Amino acid sequence: MKSRSIQARAGAAILQSVPIILLATGTVCLLLFALDFSPIAIIRAMAAGSLTSWLKFSQLLSIWVPLLLCSCGLLFTFRAGLWNIGIEGQVVMGAIGATILLRMNPGFLPPPITIIAAMAAACIGGSLWGLLAGILKSRGGVNEIFGGLGLNFVAQGIILYLIFGPWKRAGIASMSGTDIFARNLWLPTPVGWRVAPAALITAIAVFILSRLFLNHTRFGLKVKAVGLNPEASRLFHIHADRYGLFAIMVGGALAGLAGGLQVTGVYHRLIPSISSGYGYLGLLVVMLANYKSLPVPLITLFFAWLAAGSIQLPIMLRIDSSLSGVIQGACVLSALLVHGLRTRRQG
Repeated sequence: MKSRSIQARAGAAILQSVPIILLATGTVCLLLFALDFSPIAIIRAMAAGSLTSWLKFSQLLSIWVPLLLCSCGLLFTFRAGLWNIGIEGQVVMGAIGATILLRMNPGFLPPPITIIAAMAAACIGGSLWGLLAGILKSRGGVNEIFGGLGLNFVAQGIILYLIFGPWKRAGIASMSGTDIFARNLWLPTPVGWRVAPAALITAIAVFILSRLFLNHTRFGLKVKAVGLNPEASRLFHIHADRYGLFAIMVGGALAGLAGGLQVTGVYHRLIPSISSGYGYLGLLVVMLANYKSLPVPLITLFFAWLAAGSIQLPIMLRIDSSLSGVIQGACVLSALLVHGLRTRRQG
């Protein structure tokens, strides 16, 4: 019976996403026709840039990993009824936390343990930055959207200060970032890969655990209750503020982990654009998934494909790679339209 109910919920989640997918596909095709572009030619070009070899596909997966982690974190905060716009800053602070520990490089620890400690520091950095946004809301009455946006600017200011100040490269102060870490502090990546297997396994494990926590634990049930009706949840002795803080801390920890993996597995140093906009893109992913966990891996894979494949557009079709952003925007507008129509029908 339990397996049947799980299958039923999974089927319902997929069915709810079908109208969004169909509308988004139709909207994108009409948009491309209006711009005098062939959808088939664009799909072929983007597939050539991301799917024709393992090297290219692993590049796609290197985008998928942080995007999936950010989206998982946002599932917690959306479930609690919070718009965690500050997730970009949480990615940045996670990357800074990992960099602090990697720069310390305690010699008495083996490199694998140092990397694990750096990932823990990344989770702590992102979690504390998320907690700050939660405190601004619960104690200061600052809406989490405005508080999160403000903290994003602060985090970006901190990373620029560190890169151009205390952590600048010897004799150089540039946007290229800090000095590259010692090679033994990089996440191991096989020859011909663009993504570290450990990062890939971590992202998949986080998604599975997030789904289990949100859908099959008492904690997830209470977070959902807080998101649906904070006032009613207090009647059942569920502290809305407390669970809201827990949710945003978990979301911040996962975003921070994404930043830590960017530092150790992709760039091997701290750079100003370490977040790569994955936090904001994660917001779009979760909205397209109708705030459900099941469609998230596929939607993040689609967005990663857009980002990786768009590199070929200027080369093969002489189209600017920013077209992928236009496609993303059309998908999100389609999702918002479907959500609006559903809400109006239910009302």
